[in-house]
Amino acid sequence: MAEQKNYAGKFGPRYGRKIRARYAEIEANQRKDHECPSCGESAVKRVSSGVYKCKKCNTKFTSGAYVP
Repeated sequence: MAEQKNYAGKFGPRYGRKIRARYAEIEANQRKDHECPSCGESAVKRVSSGVYKCKKCNTKFTSGAYVP
């Protein structure tokens, strides 16, 4: 089986190219590290929908559902 290239690879040929591309872009942006508003370090991870936590200073904060 071929290796998946991005987050939308799990869908295979289903749902159409544009929808899969949009999904892959949102997932990649959601899962990358973001900048902490307290310490400025790029170490923020998404805990749940709208809740984020800095790995460096352990600050928890709320923001957008997918991207802080």
